[in-house]
Amino acid sequence: MEGATPAQERMLNAIREFIDAHSFSPTVQELGAILGMRAPSVHEQIAALIEKGLVRRIPRKARSLEIVQDTLRIMELISVPIIGTVTAGLPILAIENRIGEVLVEPHVARGNCFALVVKGDSMIDARINDGDLVIVRRQPIAENGDIVVAMIDDEATVKRLYVSENHIELRPANTAYQPIVVGPEDELRILGKVLAVRGKTTPTA
Repeated sequence: MEGATPAQERMLNAIREFIDAHSFSPTVQELGAILGMRAPSVHEQIAALIEKGLVRRIPRKARSLEIVQDTLRIMELISVPIIGTVTAGLPILAIENRIGEVLVEPHVARGNCFALVVKGDSMIDARINDGDLVIVRRQPIAENGDIVVAMIDDEATVKRLYVSENHIELRPANTAYQPIVVGPEDELRILGKVLAVRGKTTPTA
């Protein structure tokens, strides 16, 4: 990365990865926690990145950091197919029909990935809102606590996976909804793990 020191590259990558994961920029405190740095050092590196034209602050915005996109970075983006809709609410019939594509960074689209348009509000406390796109890596298993796209008896939903000795739950991130308890008679399939979220996007055909 031309013009940036290794420490500044690490800071820039931390900002980029946070934005990729959350669709908004980190605070100084969050960057400090991620990188193990004190606030004055974070401020100093951000100021250097701004001076070098690698990031900028958006006026009158609480989370104001924005990475300045350059031609090289845009060329590195990977096309991920948007294959339909998934519910963040009660499960709905799964739809797998390519409706467009979304461009994402290579470090986000790790492996065989697809994207889905989210419908519903059961994951809003995980910052997954109605109309957002979730970037999903295809995988048949997931770890306890992962946010997954799961199929239950041919219906799809996005929830957080919890596994105990006695049962499996698909938990929402909204107290208005109850967890989905997967019983022994239910057919559960994990379609993939959610890697990142993108704000409301018009699909590119």
